[in-house]
Amino acid sequence: MYLIFDTETTGLPRNWNAPITDTENWPRCIQIAWQLHDDFGNLLENQDYLVSPDGFNIPYDAERIHGISTELASEQGISLREVLERFNEALAKSKFIVGQNVGFDVNIMGCEFHRLGLPNLLQDMPVLDTCTEVTAELLRLPGGRNGRYKLPNLTELHQYLFGEPFAEAHNATADVEATTRCFLQLLKIDVYKAEQLKCSPDYIRLYKERNPGVIGRVGLKHVNLKAASEDIRKRLQRRDGSIKQDIAGGIASLKDVAFAHLHNHTQFSVLQSTINIPELIKAAAAHKMPAVAMTDHANMMGAFHFVAQVLSHNKAAEAKNIQLAENGDQPTETVIKPIVGCEFFVCDDHLDKKRKDNGYQVVLLAKNKQGYHNLAKMSSIAYTKGFYYVPRIDRKVIEQYKEDIIVLSGNLYGEISSKLLNIGERQAEEALLWWKEQFADDFYIEVMRHN
Repeated sequence: MYLIFDTETTGLPRNWNAPITDTENWPRCIQIAWQLHDDFGNLLENQDYLVSPDGFNIPYDAERIHGISTELASEQGISLREVLERFNEALAKSKFIVGQNVGFDVNIMGCEFHRLGLPNLLQDMPVLDTCTEVTAELLRLPGGRNGRYKLPNLTELHQYLFGEPFAEAHNATADVEATTRCFLQLLKIDVYKAEQLKCSPDYIRLYKERNPGVIGRVGLKHVNLKAASEDIRKRLQRRDGSIKQDIAGGIASLKDVAFAHLHNHTQFSVLQSTINIPELIKAAAAHKMPAVAMTDHANMMGAFHFVAQVLSHNKAAEAKNIQLAENGDQPTETVIKPIVGCEFFVCDDHLDKKRKDNGYQVVLLAKNKQGYHNLAKMSSIAYTKGFYYVPRIDRKVIEQYKEDIIVLSGNLYGEISSKLLNIGERQAEEALLWWKEQFADDFYIEVMRHN
């Protein structure tokens, strides 16, 4: 008996090698679907459940992929305990678990079993995966690691086996149906050997005799989850009333407010920016900005040039303003305050080089000379001790050198924004409180309009 299953989750783990007991690392399951087939491919059971989120929300970026909103899962989902108990019943009937890159799903469900303290039948069951080096050799797609063939995704495998694309990826029911069809066809073409299937050679012969043609679709109906989430969202808006924002009025009220860019990259952020320092200063002066910051990625290499050229600009601007004043005219030139900063990659442990962790991108600004020295020290540590793919520091380094530093929360790759989009509101709130605790009134949140 084969149990083919798939999950949809709140995101991806930060550490793919973490044990399933690390509940902070592994995302939550919000949908699970499975099909139970007998030894000759006959469908015995199919199930599909949304999981009601208890103590967590479904992040924006995850919803964009699979279409399951927090509101949809809350309204139509059932409790995690009930889902796991029913899943264990299906596992008890099975000999093998099957899936596309199923190791991820096994870890997701294993962690859910651990969270509730329920027995995990998955951990002892043999696995048949449709995404392996064997299927990679079958498709021979270029682009794999170390010169090997690329591991096929479900769409690519389906296209190869049946000559038609599979378009409904990231709905667990549709993924399971497509994975099942691919798996049963792979059995026919001898991708799985008798040793893997723990059977006699006669079984494979009998399987082919009972399935002489190309494996067809089961014909399940799949819910359009994105449309269902949108329907609920519209219904809630009608009930609660939509939020109106006077964007034009807000912009008009800020017309005369002084503005300065505090998050800028220059050519010293290699491959990230084409701005050179003179042009940055020229642009700030043209827009009458009272200050401008330079915040290159992890390095302070342009700091001297930046400050020197701003001071040079100020000297010329002040001289011209004096001349204008002597002639009875109003000053026209802007004197600019140079702000030296750095955008650091802040990871979990900057000394850990066993796994790739580029961390979150967080902007730090120097308040004064001591703050500049602390930035320089952190930058040196990032390159001399923390470099692994990118120069990195961690929270312990920041705690050690946080004096006279101003922190901006960063862009969409900052810790708070990224956790809001990809992990959950609780984790984002915990991150915000940590930065607030460390820097108090010197911590500022970057807010960006996305229309």
